[in-house]
Amino acid sequence: MSSTTPEAPTTLPPVKRRNAELVLVLITIVIMMSAMATAGLNLNNQIPGATWGYGLIFGALALTTHLALRFIAPYADPLILPCALFLNGIGVAMIWRLDAADSGDIEHAGIGMQLVWTAVGMILCIALLFFLKEPRVLQRYTYISALAAIILIALPMIPFLGISEYGARRWIGVGPFTVQPSEFAKIALVVFLSSYLVTKRQVLSLAAKSIKVGRFKILDLPRARDFMPMVVGWVLAIGLLVITKDLGTSLLLFGTFLAMLYVATQRSSWVIIGLTVFIGAAALAMQIFWHFRQRVDIWFHAFDQDVYDRLGGSMQLVQGIVGMAYGGLFGTGFGGGQAHRIFAADSDFIFASLAEDLGLTGVMTILIVVFLLVQRGMRIALASRELFTKMLASGIAFVMCFQVFVVLGGLTRLIPLTGMTTPFLAAGGSALMASWLMIGLLLRMSDNARRPAPQAIQDEGATQVIRR
Repeated sequence: MSSTTPEAPTTLPPVKRRNAELVLVLITIVIMMSAMATAGLNLNNQIPGATWGYGLIFGALALTTHLALRFIAPYADPLILPCALFLNGIGVAMIWRLDAADSGDIEHAGIGMQLVWTAVGMILCIALLFFLKEPRVLQRYTYISALAAIILIALPMIPFLGISEYGARRWIGVGPFTVQPSEFAKIALVVFLSSYLVTKRQVLSLAAKSIKVGRFKILDLPRARDFMPMVVGWVLAIGLLVITKDLGTSLLLFGTFLAMLYVATQRSSWVIIGLTVFIGAAALAMQIFWHFRQRVDIWFHAFDQDVYDRLGGSMQLVQGIVGMAYGGLFGTGFGGGQAHRIFAADSDFIFASLAEDLGLTGVMTILIVVFLLVQRGMRIALASRELFTKMLASGIAFVMCFQVFVVLGGLTRLIPLTGMTTPFLAAGGSALMASWLMIGLLLRMSDNARRPAPQAIQDEGATQVIRR
């Protein structure tokens, strides 16, 4: 037998850990119901009946999803589902608390639609796990994924179908419901980038032309015929998002594109090129699009009186900042703040609402859960055997991470406010369903990565070790 020093393991242990997952799922249900009970006590000095009604419905949905995993994906990562349920449960409780404070009636405050979208999202997650046994089959649909993403992004531009709200044209009307297609387009674009980068990673890593200043090499460029199809697809998607004023998704996909390109090629020159293009595009957008200039003006001059009083000015952002400041270290208590007075407190500004009620401590707890979910996605990428699966898992992790960065960066004035929704927390069906689809992909990929190899393969591997 070989006496060489063993390398660090890259595969995940072939254990199911479904019982550990069940304990964590039960804890998330208790946290969600406790949050609603605390909000009711702070608002009206009584535990509302919704604590049991909505809490038991959410608990039934959570346990059903957990039960499905035991049969469909028994080796899936035991932390992914509890993390998603924790965020979803806190979001449901916060949306109910905001509606109850705004209406002044805790017994008739409703979050029925949010629970409906939660149920639909979990059903989509289970259906994906059932029908998609091997995620690498998605690699066959490279350009179909890109075309689907572009079509989804362009749908709001169709007359009589697209809906313009709050200065942006990001929604389409489907009967009595509105859908934001760009939430699903980002998944299709991640599939496209994963497939294309796996196919072309070698040629993209090789330098076809070097840019030098004197004797010093600055950048290496690949062949245009290898790089241009990806650039064209990406530029079309980003351009349509800018035209429809969906700046948040544009920034999200740009960051994901650069991160995945760096992971595939391991060349820092692509990051430099991407940032250079971003600066040039931002300067051009400032000259062309008035809504972009308005967002930048709010970013720089949020506390100026004329900007604050302007129609569509910085009042919403300033109210969110002041609310977060009142939250302090430990918050005002769940239901004890005035976050319901902020416009879109349950969607774009739900993080500001949580910061006021839970304080910095509560927000950091939520961020830890988010980044734990991202970490599990990256761990799946490291453990997966196929390159496409590695890229897809890391791409989904990047999307979740950058989405939270865009939201928090806008609220804290680190970047311009873009109107992005927070995964699982914000009100709305499109974002919630898209988030559960991404969780389904992560669960399927983790199940395949953790599942033990067939016995014949294990015996063959053991024989080879003995022969050495």
